[in-house]
Amino acid sequence: MKSNKSVTVSVLGLGYIGLPTSALLASNGYKVNGIDINKSTVKVINQGKVHIVEPDLDDFVSLAVSSGYLTAFCEAQPADVYIICVPTPFKFDSGAPAADLSYIKEASCNIAPHIKPGDIVILESTSPVGTTQLVSDVLQECGVHIPSIYLAYCPERVLPGKIMTELVSNDRVVGGINSESTKKVADFYQTFVEGEILETTAETAEMCKLTENSFRDVNIAFANELSMICDKNGVSVHDLINLANHHPRVNILQPGTGVGGHCIAVDPWFLVAGDPENTKIIKIAREVNDSKPKWVVDQIIKNKSKLNDSSAKIACLGLAFKPDIDDLRESPALEVVKNLIQLGHEVVAVEPNIDHHLDLKMTTLDQLDDFDIIAVLVKHQEFENPEIKNYLQNKNVLDFCGLFST
Repeated sequence: MKSNKSVTVSVLGLGYIGLPTSALLASNGYKVNGIDINKSTVKVINQGKVHIVEPDLDDFVSLAVSSGYLTAFCEAQPADVYIICVPTPFKFDSGAPAADLSYIKEASCNIAPHIKPGDIVILESTSPVGTTQLVSDVLQECGVHIPSIYLAYCPERVLPGKIMTELVSNDRVVGGINSESTKKVADFYQTFVEGEILETTAETAEMCKLTENSFRDVNIAFANELSMICDKNGVSVHDLINLANHHPRVNILQPGTGVGGHCIAVDPWFLVAGDPENTKIIKIAREVNDSKPKWVVDQIIKNKSKLNDSSAKIACLGLAFKPDIDDLRESPALEVVKNLIQLGHEVVAVEPNIDHHLDLKMTTLDQLDDFDIIAVLVKHQEFENPEIKNYLQNKNVLDFCGLFST
């Protein structure tokens, strides 16, 4: 591998993974071309600013841009290493789950004219098994001589809110289309990752990413089912889980409003789509977690009906899919708020991590006196402030994420 300063990296997709990866590579001395089709995103980044909320990311990007190591573009740029971090949306075709790989195909076509012998191409986008081979096929169709390049899959394993730390510290799985590709790409990650680089095949690496998130989804589904069973039986689910977790071989997760984000809420469907016959538990877990927001809506409506006031106002605390971020992708909290509004209820939202939402009325924590119902949907740190919790305890609060269990 050449020294970092002589290696140029093009990162395709400047979202929640692509931009942090770009900034981290730039901080390690790589010349980075950030590629995104959104002109506004490109403009913001070239000003040394960020368009997403993630601790420390703004400092990384500001320094990377000001030092000249990171520049954003709307079109693919020549490089020595290409990292594909574009979205892989999930869709249902005629009721059947399917992954939309069009962005990956488009990104592959866009970089093909720039690829030269000896270049590295890495797919990081979460994908069904076989997608790395699909990239190889697309590149070949676009004129790339596959035996002359190195191609591998390396999924991210980061937690939103800790991305800049975990990009460095977490172990990474690298799977190439051949052993040479695996070794070459593993060597590349070793230049900026402190965690262990685990080498395997492309198909195993793809399956590993889906397996990790499906495991988590199944366990969250168990906790969410418990919360509904406990409510029906007048039992505190949080007290129950605390007691059960004292068993030396039991570790139940905490229930919530549902499961969101572009990983756990999506990845299991890739496995289901690829093998419906052998993914029964995974499919049921997905259905349980997808149904939880409707259950939350029903609980809020039941509470309102007890007030005998059809004009009762509802405040929902939290819109993001998890605490302390601004990411609304597949957010169950956002789904709850939108469903309540569609059913004709007067609802406002409190979300400390975003300034406004085009479709929703927003308010702040100091403007809740006139609301009849307060539903806590996301356990943001702002809501855990002792003064705020004391204030909320004197209100009609529905706690769906365990704010008052700690």
